[in-house]
Parts: sequence; C-alpha cells; structure tokens
Amino acid sequence: MTPLRIIFLADTRPGHYHIAQGVITALSRLRPVEVTRIEVQRKWIVPTRWLRARINAKSFYPPRMLRMAYRIDAEALPEADLVVSAGGETQMPNICVTRLLGVPNIFCGSLLRGLEPENFSLIISSYDRDATSERHLVVLKPSSLDPEELGRPEVVPRFGPDRRPEIAGLLVGGRAGRFHYTRREWEKLLGFAAEVSKAWGTRWLISTSRRTPDNVADRIAELAHDESVVAKFIDFRTAGPGTLPEIFAQADAIVCTEDSSSMISEAVSARLPVVGVAPKRHRFNEDEKAYRDFLMKNGWSRVLQIAQLSPESFAQALSEIEPIQENPLDALAGKLKARLPQLF
Repeated sequence: MTPLRIIFLADTRPGHYHIAQGVITALSRLRPVEVTRIEVQRKWIVPTRWLRARINAKSFYPPRMLRMAYRIDAEALPEADLVVSAGGETQMPNICVTRLLGVPNIFCGSLLRGLEPENFSLIISSYDRDATSERHLVVLKPSSLDPEELGRPEVVPRFGPDRRPEIAGLLVGGRAGRFHYTRREWEKLLGFAAEVSKAWGTRWLISTSRRTPDNVADRIAELAHDESVVAKFIDFRTAGPGTLPEIFAQADAIVCTEDSSSMISEAVSARLPVVGVAPKRHRFNEDEKAYRDFLMKNGWSRVLQIAQLSPESFAQALSEIEPIQENPLDALAGKLKARLPQLF
C-alpha cells in the first residue's frame, strides 16, 4: 500500500504529543505511514477569543491565521492525506491545515468552548460524557507502547490477597498543580514499599521523574541499598526520560503517584494492574477527574490515599482490578478503520 501521508501538529507538552503518536502508531498497523511533524508555538499576543472568532467567520483564510498566529508557512506544507494533533493549542492550526488541504483530521482531547465537533473528522476522547457524540471516539488515551513488544503476557493474571506480585513497579512523581506531598507522606510511601517486601517478598522497580524532589530521590537511593526491597532504582536525574518501558516489561503490577496521568495511562496500556496513590492535599480539574473515573469504571485501576497504604489495602485494590486483555493498539486500529474507512 502507498504510505498514508500524515501532518502531525505537535505542541511542547509530552502528555499531549505522546497521545497523538499513539494514534499514529495505531494507524501504522493498518497502512504504512509517512509523517511530517510540525511544531506548534502560538504567538501569545494573539488572544484565543480572536482565533475562535476568525475560525467561525465567513472570511476565514487559513494561510493568514497560520502565519500570523503560529509562524507556519502554508506554502511550505507538504501534500497530506490526514492531519493529527493533540492538545488545545493545536486545535486551531489543525482546522486551518485541514481546510487548506481538504483532507480528514483527527484531534485528541477536549474541544475549546465555541468550537464545534464538526470541525474535525474524528475526536479521540477518554471521557464518558462524549460517548453519544457522532464525531467522538471514546477510548483509553492512546499510547505508542506495544505490550507485545514489551513481552507482556497474553493472558494477564489478576492479583490480590491470594496471589501477590513478585515484582512491582513504583513510579514516583512529585508536586504538580493541585498535588502537594508532605515529607511524612513520602516517608509513608517508601515505608509501605518496604513493608510489602517484608510481608510478601515482593521486590520493587522504582523510577523517579523530573518532578520528584531531590530529597525524595536521595531517600529512595538509600532504600535501594536493601536488595530485598529494591530490585532496581532508576534515578531520573541521571537516567533521563524514556525508562518506563523497562519497568513495564518486568513488573507484575504498578503503583504510581496520582499526579501523573500519563504514567498511569501508559501503565494501563501496557496491560498492567495500576494502583494510584494520592496525598491528602490534591484535586483534579474536571477533565482529569473524568478520566480517572473512566479508568476505574472499566476496572483498569484503583486509587488509595497514601495514609491508607498497607499490604492489606494494596492487596484489596489489586483484587478489584482486571487489566486490559487485548492489545490497545490493535483495538484502536480497528476502531479507526471503522470510523475513517476512506483512509484504508
């Protein structure tokens, strides 16, 4: 088959462009793809309300908006069969490029107020509120991770009081937005990991992130000296990003701080049972709350307060989780083919 020529409009947020990359990976399972990535950086002097008004105006001229608001030269755009993007800052240029080239488009995320679904051929959502919309496809947030390439088992076991994980992953984030962790909560989390190891013989693969405080990472490094507790410690300060697949490939279950939606979502995509842990002081915005509810409603994850952590509460949470059995990339590919048959 000839390659599917895709213009991929990417903002600067990994949590957004990784979702779009997941969609493109799913598309590549149906047809070869040829991707042109264009960085989207809006001139902040241009207000959103003006952009929205121009998009809906009869005099709307895509090349002008692309040049004035996003520094994108319309004449330099390649020929394409599809436009894909994720994140609010990519919505307007997605519409501009789509109308200019006259091709289908996919957007991943929530629409800005005042933008109608009809501006997009397909909108990838992970919120049940969109399930009745003809333009929306409600699925787990797409990830380019392939559980089969990771070596995940075809039949995913369930864990609980009678079946305990031998290897567990602990993904540690940090303060973000409305998430605030106290020193006592960090000590409680690491004490819980040691307690599980002592009670069950479980060993931990622990990874930090760019948000993890240095004193917490240092404390984990100390804990890692006890090989009966920590099988491996991946320190973000030296390892950098991109290390999660190593943990997903080896772990039986994942514990992840609730400040990171992307880490939780990717672990679910890897067909792992995921238990999120939250500090006392935290609050989700509306979209994040809806997404966590979506994950729990499907039985893919559970949440515990850090103050509630114990081997018993962890075992109970694991017993309530039924990991995804199918390959999420194959499942998404099938749905994309059904919704956009003209591309295949």
